[in-house]
Amino acid sequence: MQWLSQPVLNDPLALIAFEGWGDAGDSASLAAERFIEAFDSELIATFDPDEHYDFQVRRPMVFLNEGGTRRIDWPENELHVVRRPERDLVVLIGEEPNYKWKAFTSELVDALLTLGVTRVVTLGAFIGQVAHTLPVPLIGSANRPDALSLHGLLPSGYQGPTGILGVLNHALGNAGIDVISVWAAVPHYLSNQDYPPAVEALAIKASELLEMTIDIGDLTRRSRQFRDTVDEAIEENIELQQYVEQLEHEAADEDDEQGEQLVEEIEDFLKDR
Repeated sequence: MQWLSQPVLNDPLALIAFEGWGDAGDSASLAAERFIEAFDSELIATFDPDEHYDFQVRRPMVFLNEGGTRRIDWPENELHVVRRPERDLVVLIGEEPNYKWKAFTSELVDALLTLGVTRVVTLGAFIGQVAHTLPVPLIGSANRPDALSLHGLLPSGYQGPTGILGVLNHALGNAGIDVISVWAAVPHYLSNQDYPPAVEALAIKASELLEMTIDIGDLTRRSRQFRDTVDEAIEENIELQQYVEQLEHEAADEDDEQGEQLVEEIEDFLKDR
């Protein structure tokens, strides 16, 4: 990890999301990026991609600058700081590494401790049997179980294969940092593209957990436009329309079992990945 600057922060919180595994519809990574785009932020640290990526799996990208000069963009993870009057915010965005997860999480936890972070919110998204016409279901886990009911999150008792977030959440808890992880369910029939409703839902929940106000007006508009576009497409496909209606009825009939059902779906998603 390379520090570009090591600022003294005001009682900071942290927000973390990774592209790739556990980021259905790019929902988590786009929600986290929103907090950097919405405020003035400063890049303070980066992680060496040579240490953590298989470049035959995630190849660097070549682009041409305006003058015709080629540049190479490497997969990366970056730490940004957003200054706020109440409490500063540290945001990590990037891609799930391929190698040395223990070393990566150790470096990241040490960096957060150095910056004085006491609470972390991590974001993820999974593919579920849910309808786009209904509010986006959110599942959570935390090292303080009371935090889930306090913030209206369905609890997850998931056991099985995990991603970098699972490893990181465990390491954060062991380091004495308060951590809560929020996962959004993305309709499986729309999971091969960005899913704006889940981006909006995660951004709203993250702002609540971080106790900060963020302008999401454009996210709300994008969500409405996306749903309208999907609705128009479904009107021309009777089978898909009936399937969505079936998902709606199942959600209404099994409201009490929704948490258990969604946990089963996230287990299937994680195991399949």
